[in-house]
Amino acid sequence: MTFNLSPADRPHVLVVGDAMIDRYIIGETHRISPEAPVPVVRAGREEVRAGGAANVAANVAGLGPRCSLLTICGDDAAGADLVRLMADHGVALDAVVEAGQRTTQKTRLISGVQQIARIDQDGTAGAAARAELASRFEQSLDGVCAVIFSDYDKGTLADLPTLIALARRRGVPSFVDPKAPDPGRYAGASLLKPNAREFHTLFGACPEERIAARAQQALAELDLDYLVVTRGAKGILMVSRSGDVVEHPTEALEVFDVTGAGDTIIAALVAGIAEGLPMAAAIDQANLAASIAVSRPGTYVVTRADLEERLDRRSHGASKLVSLPLLLSRLDQARAGGARIVFTNGCFDMLHAGHVRLLELARRRGDLLVVGLNADASVRRLKGGARPVNGLSDRAEVLSALTSVDHVVAFEEDTPLDLIRAIRPDILVKGGDYSAETIVGADFVRDTGGEVVIAPLLAGRSTTAMLSAIGS
Repeated sequence: MTFNLSPADRPHVLVVGDAMIDRYIIGETHRISPEAPVPVVRAGREEVRAGGAANVAANVAGLGPRCSLLTICGDDAAGADLVRLMADHGVALDAVVEAGQRTTQKTRLISGVQQIARIDQDGTAGAAARAELASRFEQSLDGVCAVIFSDYDKGTLADLPTLIALARRRGVPSFVDPKAPDPGRYAGASLLKPNAREFHTLFGACPEERIAARAQQALAELDLDYLVVTRGAKGILMVSRSGDVVEHPTEALEVFDVTGAGDTIIAALVAGIAEGLPMAAAIDQANLAASIAVSRPGTYVVTRADLEERLDRRSHGASKLVSLPLLLSRLDQARAGGARIVFTNGCFDMLHAGHVRLLELARRRGDLLVVGLNADASVRRLKGGARPVNGLSDRAEVLSALTSVDHVVAFEEDTPLDLIRAIRPDILVKGGDYSAETIVGADFVRDTGGEVVIAPLLAGRSTTAMLSAIGS
């Protein structure tokens, strides 16, 4: 079976399932509690992001198609957060609100970049709420080209076989991200996307070389058209009812946090198909989108701009050096998806381990790292006529090779103050040879609600010392 979903205007995708709130309490740890052998985290900030089916919907909308979310939630603060987040992401929310019930929420306690604990508060979905959801589902199918069922086994999709059958009768293909262990629950879907662990739970443990054959059996048993198995570092395996077996290797990028990666994959896959991509190209898009999501801390919404930039780098080996107007446009798009922007700056004339350590630490503080790079004339004024050893384009290319760096922007001035004011970073990072009082732009960042971080230096590493050693 092939999908021909794309209408003349923007395709409309419906997401149905278990919506959640991902809450992050982020701080620093400096001591152990006297009450018990546990770290004391001094809370600094709190972030609220869309999770589960809500994250799927946010990713679909971020990648281009129109998107609606049909779900069940409680009449609580987390439910109010869900309403606000979906509006922020441009998702049309249709929520069946259960009085007196809670909205599923996962609260993560973060110290620096390390997750210390997670507190889960699961919601429920009563029979009356599920009946109302089924009634709204039938009405919501009008004008929809695809349905994504995001099943986290929290109760919203307890009647999933009925919903799949209804979508099939209406000629709307259904794409399912499964969590429940009962394979019969997903019979009749167009596509099923388990990860490797879920695949073995659903269809029985089997060796790696037998997965494709077992998937073929499952397609026939459940009347599915496609099985797409995500296998982490091993990439994505696609098996079709017609006998096609295609392996897509994973993208070789830094893995920082796998939270929500499965949501990103199903969203990007269906967004690609809805916009007319063949299955292989849609899976490649999903693979690429997942590589972006896992390189960001926490639940991250991948945008069309993220994908286009990564595709450009893949095709042309493009430098991450961009003009300031283009950078500001990309940062606006990233902020619309909830990204936190980190900024650091320097000459980076001869890249050494201390630089790499600083950039990795800075990147882990947020979602995007922008590096302000002194132009050649600026370096000469600061370091003397013999510098820089490497010109701007060479220094930018070396920085571009680091996965920790997302964007590089040059500045001609002696300090990056004007650049910082234009970028408005959420977090400003400098090395430990600076004090809080001497960091350029620190007051501006704090005054605009941002954070200033002093990163520890790696002892004995400096460009000046390296050049001196070479000269001797």
